[in-house]
Amino acid sequence: MHPGMLTSFLPGFALSLTLILAIGAQNAFVLRQGLRREHVFWVCLTCGACDALLIIAGVAGFGALAEAVPWFETVMRYGGSAFLIWYGWLNALSAWRGGAMMDTSGTATRSLRKAILTLLGITFLNPHVYLDTVVLIGSISAQYPDKVAFASGATLASVSFFFALGYGARLLGPLFERPVSWRILDAIIALTMWGIAAKLLFL
Repeated sequence: MHPGMLTSFLPGFALSLTLILAIGAQNAFVLRQGLRREHVFWVCLTCGACDALLIIAGVAGFGALAEAVPWFETVMRYGGSAFLIWYGWLNALSAWRGGAMMDTSGTATRSLRKAILTLLGITFLNPHVYLDTVVLIGSISAQYPDKVAFASGATLASVSFFFALGYGARLLGPLFERPVSWRILDAIIALTMWGIAAKLLFL
C-alpha cells in the first residue's frame, strides 16, 4: 500500500472502530444473534454492508442532506425513537417472562427474513447511525488526501468488528445455557434501546 494511502486508511480504520465499539442497537442485536447462533453470517454481512453504504455516502459528500432537507433530522429522530422504544419493550417482556435458553442445535427459531428486517429497522431508523457514519466520518474524511483509502479503512473496521462480535459471541455459550443469563441480557438490551431513544428525544 502506498504511504499516502496508508496515512488515510489507518485513521479511517481507527475512527470507525472507535465509534462502533460503544454498545448500541446494532451491536446488541448482533450479540444476541451470535449467542443464539441464528443467521450469524447474514446478520454480520448485512450490518457491514449497511455501514459501508453509509460510510461511502458520507465520504462522497451526502452528509449535507440534513441541511438541505430541514425536516429530515426531526422525522428520523422521532421515528427512530418510536422503533427503539418498541424493540426495547419486546426485550423487556422477554426478560420479565424468562424461559429463554441457548439453542445449540443449529436450528434457527427466528426466520432469516424477520431477522434482517428487524436489523434494517434498527440500523436505518436510528439517527445516531447517520451521525456517526454519514456526518462524522464523512466530514472528517475531508481532512485526508485519499478519501477512497479512508472509506476503505472505515468500512473494513466495521465489517471486521461485526463478524468478530457475531462469531465471538459463541465463546459465551456456556454462560448462556442458564435462562437467568438470557433474562439479564434481554434486560440490558431493553435498557440500551430505551437509553438511545431517550437521548434522541431529549437532545
